Amino acid sequence: MTSERLRGRHALVTGAAGGIGLAVTAAFLAEGARCTAVDLGASPGAGLAGLLDRHADRLAYMQADVARVATLGALVDAAAARHGTVDLLFNNAAVFDMAPLLESDAAMYERVFDVNVKGMFFVMQAVLARLVASGRRGSVINLASQAGRRGEALVAHYCASKAAVISYTQSAALAMAPHGIRVNAIAPGVIDTPMWDAVDALFARHEGLARGEKKAAVGRAVPLGRMGTPADLVGAAVFLAGEESAYVTAQTLNVDGGNVMS
Repeated sequence: MTSERLRGRHALVTGAAGGIGLAVTAAFLAEGARCTAVDLGASPGAGLAGLLDRHADRLAYMQADVARVATLGALVDAAAARHGTVDLLFNNAAVFDMAPLLESDAAMYERVFDVNVKGMFFVMQAVLARLVASGRRGSVINLASQAGRRGEALVAHYCASKAAVISYTQSAALAMAPHGIRVNAIAPGVIDTPMWDAVDALFARHEGLARGEKKAAVGRAVPLGRMGTPADLVGAAVFLAGEESAYVTAQTLNVDGGNVMS
């Protein structure tokens, strides 16, 4: 049983077709929210399709590429036309890549920053502009990462992109505070999603490891002794979305099993 803490809210969730985004979409629906789920695919995928079957009146799927900034205002307007003003954003869409520092090229840099920084910022801006115009309060949750807390030799662009998420979260929170709109971030640790399987494959190639070796090692290194799951993130997301966190803004909450202490 849930408490329906988000009843009456309209959440826009990017990167919603799998992993953390899918888990948070399900949690927001369970708490009574209306949701617009956004991802790259022309169709929503099996996980979201199941949610659409069960919540046809409160869930819509929209295909979009957050790196296409010129389309984002229309995306938010289309979501609002169906379910009302977006007053909750779970800004989750991201990509990962890695390479030795001296081999990293401009194409990799542009791909990572286009989605993880530019897309993140301009989705947030589009939602906030309309929320301010409506005069309503609301909450933005940006997905950072423990990678944004430190550098890594093979992962320079991704680490820098997630550090930018933390910084933009702080700046946006200060800008929005006079409007009663809160902006926070979540910094997950190592979370067992399909994306991590791709990450593991990259580490295997660049570090000469067997497939699965890096993933197992990072799980063992977590103080709580395991990788996280998407379900481990949903409590933090619901907390930051709802009124229980009414006096929390400009913060980045580590959900990482103890990897980062701050």
